[in-house]
Amino acid sequence: MSADPGSIRADGHQALPNLAAQDASADPHIITAAARTGTDIELQIHTSVAPFDVAAEEWFPAATGFAVTVIVHTVDAQTGVPRYLPPAEPAEWARTIFSTIDSAHGYFLGAVDPGTGSHRRGQIVYRLYLDTDRRAIPVPRQVVTCPHYLLSAIDGRAEITIPTTA
Repeated sequence: MSADPGSIRADGHQALPNLAAQDASADPHIITAAARTGTDIELQIHTSVAPFDVAAEEWFPAATGFAVTVIVHTVDAQTGVPRYLPPAEPAEWARTIFSTIDSAHGYFLGAVDPGTGSHRRGQIVYRLYLDTDRRAIPVPRQVVTCPHYLLSAIDGRAEITIPTTA
């Protein structure tokens, strides 16, 4: 399933971040939207951009660029307590955000906090890696701290794991 920016909508004051902009802020970008399930679930979509610059390792070239992280918190619209939502809708948001640079692929990290590698209930994490020209690149092996699954592999139900070094 490819991203369709017209298939999901944020309120007019909550524009999608433009990852292609060279001056894209490293400040987190937050969008809040009601889930389309009609079950009083709210999605809080946090997007952040962080630079990386990793040295070469045996068999892995040096890499410089940006890691775009999209964390989707699924919570009860009334109480704010984490609620379960199948990953199809959060994945659609991630793909749509990634498509602002003409790339609907990326990586699915699951319910893992990308900073600590530990499970965090009520969130789903996606990541995209960009070179310095803001083109999508494969994940540099040196920055992997938790399993990464290709979004396209998730669609096809195949599991592709990049082993971690942490």
